[in-house]
Amino acid sequence: MSLATVRGYSNAEQLETAYIAAKVELTPTQNRPYEAHVVDLKFDRLWMQRVDESAARIKWAEQSPQRTFVRFLTRSDPPPLVDGTPLRDNEIIHFSRGHQYFEHSFGQLSWGAISLPVDDPMAKRLAIAGRDIVLPQSSTHLVPTTDAFVRLMRLHAEVGKMAETDRARVVTDTVSHAVEQSLLDALAECLSDPVARSATSAHKRHDIIMRRFRRILEEAPDHALYVPEICDAIDVPERTLRLCCQERLGMSPKQYLLLRRMHMARRALSASDPATTTVTDIATRFGFWHFGRFAGCYRLMFGEPPSVTLQDAGRQ
Repeated sequence: MSLATVRGYSNAEQLETAYIAAKVELTPTQNRPYEAHVVDLKFDRLWMQRVDESAARIKWAEQSPQRTFVRFLTRSDPPPLVDGTPLRDNEIIHFSRGHQYFEHSFGQLSWGAISLPVDDPMAKRLAIAGRDIVLPQSSTHLVPTTDAFVRLMRLHAEVGKMAETDRARVVTDTVSHAVEQSLLDALAECLSDPVARSATSAHKRHDIIMRRFRRILEEAPDHALYVPEICDAIDVPERTLRLCCQERLGMSPKQYLLLRRMHMARRALSASDPATTTVTDIATRFGFWHFGRFAGCYRLMFGEPPSVTLQDAGRQ
């Protein structure tokens, strides 16, 4: 049975829940509201998504090993950096199964995605619309022919619009089957004979470093982490980690760790009971020992003191 949903999200934490076939963490980087509008369609095999994000953010994602993913921009200026490489408006990015990556956007971002199941975990190819498509061993930026790419973009936009204006029709068996087959054919055309941008050896080394960096963050989700400790743990010089973070995140590791900790503190405050938790408790948990400085930085980032966030949580 096909399914179509259209949802709005008022913060990054809510949007993270929209990702079913990927594990995602979003860290907004601008002092402005972060909102998203998401159109999701799930057909028999093919899933598609259209997403509009209102503000810049850093995304870390781990794709499902059970599905193969293709993404492309529908509107963005400047383009986002996916693992340090700009995703251009004439490209699609084909993710390998289970791929982990950082993505940095710089403002409003609109993108589309298509995913398909990989039935055999050991399969090297995927049959799409009667054609064998080679699955990538790592994420690959591809430039399809202009005609093929325009066709995919047009179909994807038309189906997304139908989901918003006539949801009942798009999920009927006859229509959903025809739509799915049209999208499969357009996708196969884009993946059949594209021009690929290959990664350099330095880029691959940076991939490994950033995966280690992320693993350290996941192993201590509720604790403050510091750059020298992280460098010791992943066995890289601080200069190298700074270079990788600047390339992938658009900021130093120290800036990113601070930004991430502030957002984690806000999430903790929003989920706490003011009768049993204080702002000091939360600030201390995330490594903020200078409480006046924490409160000032928090207010600058989120437009309210941390005490107000905690009080509002108690009213919910």
